[in-house]
Amino acid sequence: MEVLTHPNAVLRQKAEAVDPVAEKDLTELCRTMAHAMYDAPGIGLAAPQIGVLKRVIVYDLEGEGRVIALCNPRIVESGDVLETDDEGCLSLPGISIPIERPSTVVCEAVSLSGKPVRIDAEGLHARVLQHEIDHLDGIIILDRAKPEERKTALQRYREAQAAGAKPGATSI
Repeated sequence: MEVLTHPNAVLRQKAEAVDPVAEKDLTELCRTMAHAMYDAPGIGLAAPQIGVLKRVIVYDLEGEGRVIALCNPRIVESGDVLETDDEGCLSLPGISIPIERPSTVVCEAVSLSGKPVRIDAEGLHARVLQHEIDHLDGIIILDRAKPEERKTALQRYREAQAAGAKPGATSI
């Protein structure tokens, strides 16, 4: 399964909530997403990035095959300290953009077995959760960039596309 890239219209749509108890195909969806994420390679992926408008994300911060799958994740608390760091995105291959985000968040979700999940995350973990949840709301990193950085990023993205950048590449 291919990762959709900007400007695919699906990336701008809001994903629908899921019921992991009733929707038995979610486990297979998460397997497919994990394969696409590792193949790219990346550390996180949201279902809309493969054309599925469901509120499901997968991630593996260590890249060691320990995939975490979350259904209907949402940020319920954000810390006051903001950090700016370069973010790449499988849907915007060939570039990374400095993005400011809260350095700590609390995320609530549901596991594939239907159990409530609460995650207190900081640093990269917090950033990945925010990034992937943005995808569920039709938001991409270009939307989070400052105007001057967005303009530069779009130019670099066009150049990366022309050079053949594939998902997982953060520079050409």
